[in-house]
Amino acid sequence: MDLSTRYLGMNLRTPLVPSASPLSDSIDNIKRMEDAGASAVVLYSLFEEQLTREREALDYHLKHGTESFAEALTYLPTPVEFRVGPEGYLGLIREAKEAVGIPIIASLNGTSIGGWVDYAKRIEEAGADALELNIYFIPTDTTCSSAEVEQTYVDILKAVKFVVSIPVALKLSPFFSSLANMARRLDEAGANALVLFNRFYQPDMDLDNLEIRPNVLLSTPQALRLPLRWVAILYDRVKADLAATSGIHSSQDVLKVLLAGAKVAQLCSVLLRNGIGHIREIEKGMVEWMEQRGYESVNQLRGSMSQKNCADPSAFERAQYMQAVLSYKA
Repeated sequence: MDLSTRYLGMNLRTPLVPSASPLSDSIDNIKRMEDAGASAVVLYSLFEEQLTREREALDYHLKHGTESFAEALTYLPTPVEFRVGPEGYLGLIREAKEAVGIPIIASLNGTSIGGWVDYAKRIEEAGADALELNIYFIPTDTTCSSAEVEQTYVDILKAVKFVVSIPVALKLSPFFSSLANMARRLDEAGANALVLFNRFYQPDMDLDNLEIRPNVLLSTPQALRLPLRWVAILYDRVKADLAATSGIHSSQDVLKVLLAGAKVAQLCSVLLRNGIGHIREIEKGMVEWMEQRGYESVNQLRGSMSQKNCADPSAFERAQYMQAVLSYKA
């Protein structure tokens, strides 16, 4: 059985890729992922705030006290010439590249154009095979238009593509007024892949202490419906590779996103719940299903149930909604 796929210009043994999560914060776990059958690993995200905070701290310590002696201002280069950030992240990339044979995809999480974008170059120099941009942007400014929000995504992508030569994937939110148009714009701006979708973790309220608390809820299989639909709609409409994430918990879920047109299925919540070794079970289930139906490769089935190729393309649009409502019986 040929489970191989090509994603971000890389030949992968299977479409199974652990997504960015705390599981990838150690070399031991990354090795375990490879042993369990992962074809690549997306490292946990490095946040814009981390890089900005370190830059501000360095700026303070370089300038502090220099006003006491005029000549002291010439001893050190200006802070803007520095490219600083958590060295541990770069170290993890280097160690991972030495420890495993599968591709290492770094992850940068940010919301704006700024010096942190230049850190992408250091990630490339550390040996990352590709970079995933996770733009976690919650526009709360009432004067900020939807056009400005969309342009922010395009600008960040272009800024990163300008400083690196490795492939760049963009992890998208589903909350655009015209997602199909946004996907096309990012495709034209140079995105090598679109990852559908980013899960925005919502805050909760602590009624005992009257405080706002962060709240992480792992995905359920029901969350698959949204990326499944949009992978199927965008298949063969954009040049960028499509990756599905959120709600992928079983071999059947993986097969569904492949049939819709995805190149890879990113796994997170299922590994946090069931352990890294669960990757083997998912691969085993994929092989069994494909053998029973006479498939010889992943490429043979990919996109065969996309909107472009399915018998009823309207099933992915408004007709699906009407049929669902009419078919429901209390």
